[in-house]
Amino acid sequence: MSTPDLGPADDLLKSTPETAYLWGHVAGSDDIESDVATVHTSDETCADRIATIAGGGDIDQQVTERPYAHNTSVTRTKDEYLVTIEGDVVASATGAFGLPVGDDAGGYRFDVFDDSRKQLLRGLLESCGTVCFKSASGTVGISFVHDDRALLERIDRLLDTCPVDAPTGDVQETSSGGYWFGIDDAAAAPFGRWVYDGSDETHLFAPTRRRKLTRSLEQVEH
Repeated sequence: MSTPDLGPADDLLKSTPETAYLWGHVAGSDDIESDVATVHTSDETCADRIATIAGGGDIDQQVTERPYAHNTSVTRTKDEYLVTIEGDVVASATGAFGLPVGDDAGGYRFDVFDDSRKQLLRGLLESCGTVCFKSASGTVGISFVHDDRALLERIDRLLDTCPVDAPTGDVQETSSGGYWFGIDDAAAAPFGRWVYDGSDETHLFAPTRRRKLTRSLEQVEH
């Protein structure tokens, strides 16, 4: 699989915008074993880009049905693309970046990506974040949802160091047994603009996810 706007990373263990985006998606997808990691995305273009950065990889399409994190009585059905990354690099990455393997907890050592924090957060937002327009308040809502509380706490610390102010609420349990937290409504729109700023030049984004944020921002402005 290849895409004309990106090439394979020279070294998947070296900090670059491309690897930060890739491993953000891997961490948020939470599907890692000792020698294989799988990225889950509902965006086909994003799947192609992730596979290209990884230097190739199988892409499988499937239809999934999942309950909403905040209301398990409601389910959603959507196409999902699974990008499989295999080999020794996965084992090396889990050690280098503190990613969890199977049932073993991870420490999420993302400091290596300090120079590419925006791309790391973009990968995390696209893999385990939600974006919506809150019609009642006329604001954008951005939250992160995951089964691993430790990852959300790590994301929260990353947001503390953003160049834009992104205060958050406490990490809370969802009705489905996972965890979530949100960025304060007043800060969500500035954060959303910042996290996708420059993405046209790098092509490190999921088009459908960026469009959803853009539409929400337009609703706020109008």
